Amino acid sequence: MEKQQKLKLSWKKLFLGLAGANVFLLLLFGIFMLWPVSNTDIPKKEFIEDEEGAEFTVRSSKQNLNELVNEYVDKLLKDKDNKYTVDFDENVRLMGSIEAFQTDIPILITLEPSVQENGDLVLHATEMSLGLLELPKKKILEYVKKELKTPEWVQIDPKKQLIYIAVTQMEVKSNFKVKVQSFDLKNDNINFRIKVPNQSLGL
Repeated sequence: MEKQQKLKLSWKKLFLGLAGANVFLLLLFGIFMLWPVSNTDIPKKEFIEDEEGAEFTVRSSKQNLNELVNEYVDKLLKDKDNKYTVDFDENVRLMGSIEAFQTDIPILITLEPSVQENGDLVLHATEMSLGLLELPKKKILEYVKKELKTPEWVQIDPKKQLIYIAVTQMEVKSNFKVKVQSFDLKNDNINFRIKVPNQSLGL
């Protein structure tokens, strides 16, 4: 008799737990769907050629880029637990988790890069997932935009489902200017153009 009562209690707790989880997911889904999508101002394009100076080409690899970008992300977000990771393979993947209602929800965004005429980089979102929720891509990007702190030269545009990286406007020591020359991940052909302004050399 006592065992039957304990069994009933455990089933009751399990049922209430599942019901609570379902209510939580429905509530979260409703918030996402009703959340307005904000406008994003894409940075005005700059051309490093407009400034006098010497130019050099630097070649990188996906492995080096992985290490460099993730080190930068860790410092920028003060991410001591490696909560966010950027992976360069045949495309770009942003992996991590965002907190909602004191719960960490895993997120995965797959992005296809394209180089702009001035050397900036645009990452077009092709696949996205936020936990088990099936939400419109723009809603996921909107939430990521609100949760992730990014520098001014990185803009997340939920409406166009892209991330604009104004590489030419990065703040680099010694006032060096950078542009992407080629960004072919499939063939591991990644080249940057570095400009050293004359004024940095005291000329």
